Amino acid sequence: MMKEAQVDQEEINRAVWAACDTFRGVVDPSIYKDYVLTMLFLKYISDVWKDHYAAYKKEYGEEPELIDEMMKNEGFVLPEESDFCYLYDHRHEPGNGERIDQALHAIEEANITKLRDVFQDISFNSTKLGDDKQKNDILRYLLEHFVKDVLNLRPSRIGTLDIIGNAYEYLIKNFAASSGKKAGEFYTPPEVSTLIAELVDPEEGDDICDPACGSASLLMKCARKIQQKFNGSRKYALYGQESIGSTWALAKMNLFLHGEENHCVEWGDTIRNPKLQDGNEKLRHFDIVVANPPFSLSDWGHDMAADDTFSRFRRGLPPKTKGDYAFLLHMIETLKPTTGRMGVVVPHGVLFRGAAEGKIRKKLIEENLLDTVIGLPEKLFYGTGIPAAILIFKKNKIDHDVLFIDASREFYSGKKQNFLRAQDLEKIIKASVKRETLDKYAYLASPEEIQDNDYNLNIPRYVDTFEEEEEIDFIAVRKEREDLKKQLVQLEKEMDEYLKELGYGKKK
Repeated sequence: MMKEAQVDQEEINRAVWAACDTFRGVVDPSIYKDYVLTMLFLKYISDVWKDHYAAYKKEYGEEPELIDEMMKNEGFVLPEESDFCYLYDHRHEPGNGERIDQALHAIEEANITKLRDVFQDISFNSTKLGDDKQKNDILRYLLEHFVKDVLNLRPSRIGTLDIIGNAYEYLIKNFAASSGKKAGEFYTPPEVSTLIAELVDPEEGDDICDPACGSASLLMKCARKIQQKFNGSRKYALYGQESIGSTWALAKMNLFLHGEENHCVEWGDTIRNPKLQDGNEKLRHFDIVVANPPFSLSDWGHDMAADDTFSRFRRGLPPKTKGDYAFLLHMIETLKPTTGRMGVVVPHGVLFRGAAEGKIRKKLIEENLLDTVIGLPEKLFYGTGIPAAILIFKKNKIDHDVLFIDASREFYSGKKQNFLRAQDLEKIIKASVKRETLDKYAYLASPEEIQDNDYNLNIPRYVDTFEEEEEIDFIAVRKEREDLKKQLVQLEKEMDEYLKELGYGKKK
């Protein structure tokens, strides 16, 4: 029986973040994040393997062949000379980078169905880490960081996958916060992920997809929602696609570290080359589709869209320099016809821009697919200060109205980043469930009202947040001014007296 976790989550978080000191001032954070995260993954599977091997050896000590057979049934196979301990024991020898690369290659080969291509975009032997001596020293320090007692990640000690999964998420979040736009592109703030997961309300048995999945944090928030609702149930399937190879690798490792075995995350461009298909060269359909796609992507595949074999752009062709509606139309096309619901983060321009986007928006509204529009505060997302919105789409809606929520003014203001608090999330979710007009916060608009606004979804057109200024009482202001003048005269008299006492009085 596994022990309960004996370590503090924050302690592990601090330890893995401290491992980043190895690289600081040597290489850019957008580069070293992959090395630290990959090393955490390698350390974890090595510790799990060690734990399981010790348990089987205790039970079948005299039967090494049986131990080997039992170990093959574990989550990962760890070949000889590929585990963390071997790399650590040889850390003072030349060739640390080459040894680590060889270990990762062997691990991938031994677990090819799970880890195919996961390590192909990273090389610990890269010249990015400097010349041979510098590289060897950096990697020795990195290995020494991960051998600390607090980073003993054996299940018999920490008890649950969540400890490591949470540490992994902590690292990804901190890289996004400290590395600007590039790192922020693959990470959705946790409170926004939580909000979307609540709004789409995943159920047991759902197929859930994120076509721009980044590090898979949004997918896992939906998974956790099901686990919370159904006593830890894992009766669901997670699907995703990510265009950046190194980020796709993070997603794969992240999912495994959270114990999410039932997933299919593909590497490739979702718009140009959608890989989640049903076997009949048609797009696979899902109960839930969620995403935080790149805002207004300028090179999204416009040149190929007119001949799209999946008919995703039959409602209209998005503009060449803005791919927001390309992702929206792809996501809508992958919704199941009866249960499909969708939550997506968009820039505000999606709500009101005209021309081709206006025509597409009109058709989506006329088809009664749009359910809710939620305006979020500015500075929520890493790498951009612009405010965003969440759009909820549903197949088989129960009404024809659209709910508008202006949640842009209620948040915790941080130095560089704003945050949605628990009460802010609760208010949004409550309003979305009630679907009622709430003064200066929410408005339930009819199709006719939206039509009268020429299908413009700009939130201030529907939610009036105007606060009337208090009428100024000029007589009272004048009296206050006269009183202040009298006080000033009196203060000047008192000041003269003090100066005289100190010998600074006016000479006659």
